[in-house]
This record gives sequence, C-alpha cells and structure tokens, in this order.
Amino acid sequence: MVTLGTLPAVSYAKPDGTMDGHPPSSKWTLFEAFAKNIIELAQSNPEQWAETAIFVTVDEGGGHYDSGFIQPVDFFGTGPRIPMIAISPSSTGGHFSHTYNEHSSFVKFVERNWMLSTTLSVRSRDNLPNPDQDGDHSYVPRNIPAIGDLFDLFDFDRLQ
Repeated sequence: MVTLGTLPAVSYAKPDGTMDGHPPSSKWTLFEAFAKNIIELAQSNPEQWAETAIFVTVDEGGGHYDSGFIQPVDFFGTGPRIPMIAISPSSTGGHFSHTYNEHSSFVKFVERNWMLSTTLSVRSRDNLPNPDQDGDHSYVPRNIPAIGDLFDLFDFDRLQ
C-alpha cells in the first residue's frame, strides 16, 4: 500500500510478539528493524513522504524506571514517560520535547491536523486541554490534567 501511494490518511502499525521488542519473546533490534522498514517504505514514495509523519513509540517504559511526574487523571494516572520519535520532512528534529504527552496525544494530533470538530469520545483523554507549562522546561503542566497534541514537534510551514 505504501509503494502504491494508497496508504490511508491515518495508519497504525504494531509489530507482532516476535518483533515488538519485549523481552523475553523479542529483541530490541527486531523492533528497530520493523520500524526502519516502515520508514524506508514511506520514504520510497516521495509524493506520499512529503505529507507523512511517523511516530515511533513503545507501549511502556521497557522495564526502565522513570521517576517523572505522572498526572492523576484516573486510577492509573497517565503512566510513566516513554520514548517517542517523530519522523517527517516537517519534523523540527534534533530536540527533546518537554510537553506532557501520552498515548492519547496521537489521537489529539489527528483531531487537530484534520481539524475535526469533535473528539472521538467524551470520555477519552484527548478531551483534555493542551498543557500550560513553564518556559524552564518543567514537565508538570500548570493546568492539570492536560495532554499535548504533538504539534510542537513540527514546523509545517518550513516546507511550503
């Protein structure tokens, strides 16, 4: 679908258990190879690549403890911080975002990018406002609870 230019506007790719990077059933290098393959396929179609953003993340901290702040939005909170990389011709690249994001940030990104008039669910965390954070790179939003929309990772005007 990627090489034919028929990839849907929003797609999720999740590796199976042998490539998901979870020990003991997988290795991190298999997950990296999975992600690299998707990125190279997307880049192989220049017209499609020009309008593509790929977010590579994992579903948890991989067993590494993170002492960062967790917002108390429900019984579980938002969970520990996890690594995420944005790959795109429009990515600002080369910096760390200190915006409070979590998995529902991907949904917020889609809703904002396609200017959807409503959120996908009245109960979802994508209904939370974007974080109001200090300029000193404090990770804790002043307007708790709040979740980012990942737009700080992009400069969409740069390529136009």
